[in-house]
Amino acid sequence: MTETPADDLTRMTFLEHLEELRKRLFYSAIAIAGGFFLAWWKAADLFRIAQRPILEVLPAGTKLAYTELTEPFMLYVNIALIAGLFLASPVILLQVWLFVAPGLYRHEKKWVFPFVFSTTVLFCAGGWFGYEIAFPMVAKFLVTMGADFTPVLKIDDYLAILSKILLGMGLVFQTPLAIVFFVRIGVVTEKWLLQKFRYAVLVIFVIAALITPTPDIPTQCAFALPMIALYLLGIGLAWLFRKRGKPATA
Repeated sequence: MTETPADDLTRMTFLEHLEELRKRLFYSAIAIAGGFFLAWWKAADLFRIAQRPILEVLPAGTKLAYTELTEPFMLYVNIALIAGLFLASPVILLQVWLFVAPGLYRHEKKWVFPFVFSTTVLFCAGGWFGYEIAFPMVAKFLVTMGADFTPVLKIDDYLAILSKILLGMGLVFQTPLAIVFFVRIGVVTEKWLLQKFRYAVLVIFVIAALITPTPDIPTQCAFALPMIALYLLGIGLAWLFRKRGKPATA
């Protein structure tokens, strides 16, 4: 008997979905905890790396400051947690795939390794972009704006801004895969996305304004410009990997 597409799907009840979600969250938490403890032993070294972009634009000899006794300890906890998230990202993204896998057809489930590999690479690439390009640009602009004043930067405020940019860029870099996914399932087409490019630019700048840690224009551009480039890249990849059985229509 020939198997129909409907028979290729795994059916789960609402409670089974909740149980599956709980299990995936549990494994993700274990992975983050493991990454945290691995990073904890190098937390001081990691923060020395993390503060390099700001020290390069501050006056020579300037150090970051703290005003509460517990701030250095909490700083190292947070820096280890951020590093742990990046270390655990392959496991976390695998759990995301395993959670949605029951709703996929059998031939689609074979994409598990490409999905985990590509999303992990893009997440880490986004973090690298935030650290090497976006944040130094933002830091230089903000420090230049305060050139007439004596900088006293608190370590927790600095890490809060840096972590939002690193993690935010990691998520932003998932844009191409999200576009490919929605094109593959037929929600949109690459032609339609290209036709709506100018509206997409407007939406991207609105999103950038909402997710940026500071309200200044350079920080928003640091998020928006990569998102625009990734949007176009996603359209190109969607065209490359679209289903070839029938022509795409807008």
